[in-house]
Amino acid sequence: MRILIVEDDAALSAFLQKGLEAEHHAVDTAPDGEQGRSMAIGIDYDLLVLDLNLPRVDGLTVLRSVRQRKTKMPVLILTVRSRVEDRVQCLDSGADDYVVKPFSFVELSARARALLRRSHLPSESVLKVQDLCLDRVERKVVRAGRSIELTTKEFALLEYLMRNAGRRLTRPMIIEHVWNLAFESTTNVVDVYINYLRRKVDDGFPMPLIRTVRGVGYELSAEGAQV
Repeated sequence: MRILIVEDDAALSAFLQKGLEAEHHAVDTAPDGEQGRSMAIGIDYDLLVLDLNLPRVDGLTVLRSVRQRKTKMPVLILTVRSRVEDRVQCLDSGADDYVVKPFSFVELSARARALLRRSHLPSESVLKVQDLCLDRVERKVVRAGRSIELTTKEFALLEYLMRNAGRRLTRPMIIEHVWNLAFESTTNVVDVYINYLRRKVDDGFPMPLIRTVRGVGYELSAEGAQV
């Protein structure tokens, strides 16, 4: 999943980023409300972790701006404000959860997982494209009854392709979502990992699923296609 942390405490932001990345999430950070609001609105995130006491634009304003444009993205407030009035105001403004500092990372991580689960349909815990099945909870991949072993990045890439089955994905889209990096035209990391996936997911099966879209990028075709 792709998570945005909007937090002006650099040490805390780095701590959260490291912890969530260790759980295989792609994590971006923003040090102030103005940048955080721009990123949250302009980029497709699965979860927003938002402080309230932010420079430039306060967290409550960010929350309300995000909710006007993105009604379904989960928002977890992480703040020192412990008053009931603050909790109620944030929840009424569209927050999905509220955690008070100091906090336990284990609890924060569990709350984040709960929000991520609720933000998707129950069936999406298991993704299926024809005879290919990916279990996002158990982190298992099976095709036509055959178990497929994938590395962490291969799994993340296949999950992104399957979540967007039938949609043409550009190399910049793939590298930004899977690797959490800005795209550089000189890198071939996407092509390399697509080839890794093809060897494991398509080779030996009568119908390849991973399709090259010339001049664009790649697509996992729900109908199957020749490469």
